Amino acid sequence: MSGQLTTGLSLDRREVLPGETIAEKFWHAVKLRGPSVALRQKNFGIWEEVTWAQLGDQVRDISMGLIAEGFAVGDTASILSNTRREWTYADYGILCAGGISSGIYPTDASSQVEYLCADSRSTFVFVEDDEQLDKVLQVRGAIPGLKRVIVFDMDGLSKLDDPMVMSLEALQKRGAELFAREPGVYEQRVHSRQLDDLAILVYTSGTTGKPKGAMISHRNIRWQMENAPHGIGQRSDDDKMAFLPLCHIAERMFGQFLALESGARINYVENPETIAENVREIAPTVLLAVPRVWEKFYSGVSIRLKDATALQQSAYKLALGIGFKVADLKLAGRSPGALLGLAHGLARWLVLNNVRRMIGVHRVRFAVTGAAPIAPELIRWYHALGVDLYELWGMTETTGGGTTNLPGACKLGSIGQATPACAVKLAEDGEILVKGANVFMGYLNQPEKTREVINEEGWLHTGDVGTMDDQGFFKIVDRKKDIIITAGGKNITPSELENELKFSPFITDAVVIGDKRAYLTCLIMIDHENVEKYAQDKSVPFSNFASLCRAPEVQELVQAELDRVNTKFARVEQIKRFALIEQKLTAEDEELTPTMKLKRKLVNDKYKDLIDGMYR
Repeated sequence: MSGQLTTGLSLDRREVLPGETIAEKFWHAVKLRGPSVALRQKNFGIWEEVTWAQLGDQVRDISMGLIAEGFAVGDTASILSNTRREWTYADYGILCAGGISSGIYPTDASSQVEYLCADSRSTFVFVEDDEQLDKVLQVRGAIPGLKRVIVFDMDGLSKLDDPMVMSLEALQKRGAELFAREPGVYEQRVHSRQLDDLAILVYTSGTTGKPKGAMISHRNIRWQMENAPHGIGQRSDDDKMAFLPLCHIAERMFGQFLALESGARINYVENPETIAENVREIAPTVLLAVPRVWEKFYSGVSIRLKDATALQQSAYKLALGIGFKVADLKLAGRSPGALLGLAHGLARWLVLNNVRRMIGVHRVRFAVTGAAPIAPELIRWYHALGVDLYELWGMTETTGGGTTNLPGACKLGSIGQATPACAVKLAEDGEILVKGANVFMGYLNQPEKTREVINEEGWLHTGDVGTMDDQGFFKIVDRKKDIIITAGGKNITPSELENELKFSPFITDAVVIGDKRAYLTCLIMIDHENVEKYAQDKSVPFSNFASLCRAPEVQELVQAELDRVNTKFARVEQIKRFALIEQKLTAEDEELTPTMKLKRKLVNDKYKDLIDGMYR
């Protein structure tokens, strides 16, 4: 299949906002949508609405405040914060001031903040609170050109007296004063950049060295916004939920920038720990989440079902069975007959609607999963439940887009067909290549790394190895660098095994090991909440997370899940031994990416002794 090419689905272009740069598009949106609600965020227990006109005022005052403080056209400002409305205010404020916006993960340590701010040459840094402020102040001496640090939340900082630090409110006040004196300055700045100028920097996770700053232009973003497939298109009456890091391309593109294009409302969660609660409050109509979240929703239903009555369990099993039949027909492009349709209507009314409502996805028109592999059976379960979940694939370097499954064009286990934004093909060795106006400008300050991934013809080498069928559906085999070659010469794709394991409600993540080894082993991270409940129900004694992992009953539970998965693979592909990571990992830990995936290389290095023990 090497060398085959698909150039994107043929879809009619919809009406798009005028304007070239993102700043211009934003300002047109403000004028066009004025009184309509742009976003919502909870404040003291109450969901507050912000209209497009109010959003425009917030952004304008930030832009003018930056200008008043010496921010020049082409300067860079960084944002170090969790996902919240002020992140969006600052992002658009930077762009409308003619600047470059660079995001920093709130879990990054001060040393990483130093590197990112210095590498991006940030002259201003926006921070969420006193915790994030401390990180910047610790390293500010190593950030050349830093002028100001602006704080969103000043709680606990009332006595701070530092000439470099100011509140967001103070910055906006300065901006409002300057706008009152020189209103024409703002319009000049909004129009100060060109389509091919750098707009945002998105830094890679840096699992194999220092993070690389992916340079994404106004053209890249605009092209992706305006060529998003209609099948998963957003509308002005849609409600979206923002909870993934905004410095990650997924939330930035699918969340913030596609809302700019469509006018959909963004609802910001209170904090990363309240996602399950907030999704029920928001009841989004469009939902993007990483596999970890979809797995968590599923495991929550599975665990609650164990406490249900026998009648409830039987009703769920029967209703879901009907849902699977209908889902399989729909995915195959066929309609259920009248009798099955009637049975499905009853199943939804009596059972499935309640399950969706319990999760908070009862209003979802369509849902999207990306940023990591996902088990096809999990997608099938959501379709059976009545939630149309579609897997897409993209990278930071493709401005988040590449391929997608769509209504009427969906194959489980595939990442879909090429989107209208780009062309996709396979290289001779099976590597997926992408070309189009969505392909990034290159890596900041690293031209040699740029040349490694973009060839002379403009094709981006993604590092993902895949296949393509005769209908243009792509399937990722694995990351090129992650494919395992055992001591016996067998090529193993670990992601398939890992996805099957993560389908278990008791397993959060897994890393399969076996490169140049005689057999496969696996490091497993258990789902603390679900395994703890299992242990309590079985009266298993434990005192902490480590002792929970060591309990024989928990070891047997995980072994049973492993045995279940092994039956789906050939003997040479089966996992012979496993070990549990006895530390409860969070986004603060270096082993996890910001999207909560275990970093394969780091895990292999950090847990070398534990891995070697499985081969003794």
